[in-house]
Amino acid sequence: MSVRLDSQNPERYQELLDKYDTWMFDCDGVLWHGDRLIDGAVQVLQILRSQKKRVLFVTNNATKSRRNYKKKFDGLGIEVHVDEVFGSAYAAAVYLSSVLKFPKDKRVYVIGMSGLEDELRSEGISFIGGTDPADNTLLAPGEIPPDPSVGAVLVGLDTSINYTKLSRAFRYLHSNPECAFLATNEDATFPSDKGLLPGAGAVLAPLVTALGSNRPVTVIGKPSSPMLDAIKAKHNFDPKRTIMVGDRLNTDIQFGKSGGLATLLVLTGITSEEDITGPNPSAIVPDYFTTSIGDLRAIIAN
Repeated sequence: MSVRLDSQNPERYQELLDKYDTWMFDCDGVLWHGDRLIDGAVQVLQILRSQKKRVLFVTNNATKSRRNYKKKFDGLGIEVHVDEVFGSAYAAAVYLSSVLKFPKDKRVYVIGMSGLEDELRSEGISFIGGTDPADNTLLAPGEIPPDPSVGAVLVGLDTSINYTKLSRAFRYLHSNPECAFLATNEDATFPSDKGLLPGAGAVLAPLVTALGSNRPVTVIGKPSSPMLDAIKAKHNFDPKRTIMVGDRLNTDIQFGKSGGLATLLVLTGITSEEDITGPNPSAIVPDYFTTSIGDLRAIIAN
């Protein structure tokens, strides 16, 4: 059963601070909406750092590289170091280079944006597609012959998705059983400052449907384990003294639970209180929930 936290009982927030040394945060819907900060987010992160807590940022958003994420953090006035940021784009690049040992003579066909390309480059992974103008067209695709040099198809959020990109990805996967089928994440939706929009899962869905169950996709981001493996490779932390803070039950909270972490749900993003306390509650239950990350400022008042 979830513990509801509120400002009427500030000592409960202090108990969290005492109990957990490493704090992992989702970003969209937790710290900000688009380019708008959630009230109190900066102050809460400052409180955690002042108490010598390790702060990490774990996001399924693959549209930005870690360095571009740092620019966003800087612009919003949030202290961050590049090695504290773990995006699904970075995790996918590390998965290709370190887990699959992706051959140097092979290329990845990318459905995604520049941030995903930047992380592939940083890991020495060759790729095609992505932001290439040749694929960013609304014209019907011509013949797409098999290409044995394409060793993987990697799908992320792509706001310029089109039939040509889907067709190329499908042909490379359908014509070559050895071609790896990867996705940065399966988030169905994406919270933005313009409202809720389709996420990477919506971009991925046509390929999953077209290829069928005999061609399963390997998902890198939350709640899958490769994301946590990427964090463990860079940071030494005790899962029992680590808490994951997020706004989605099926990604952030499930990610924490699968990794043996404590979980704190905030209600400023995708999930509503009714999803966990209503007549048809989710089977995924956070350890704690609170209205907003800004609620933790109650520690100061206390």
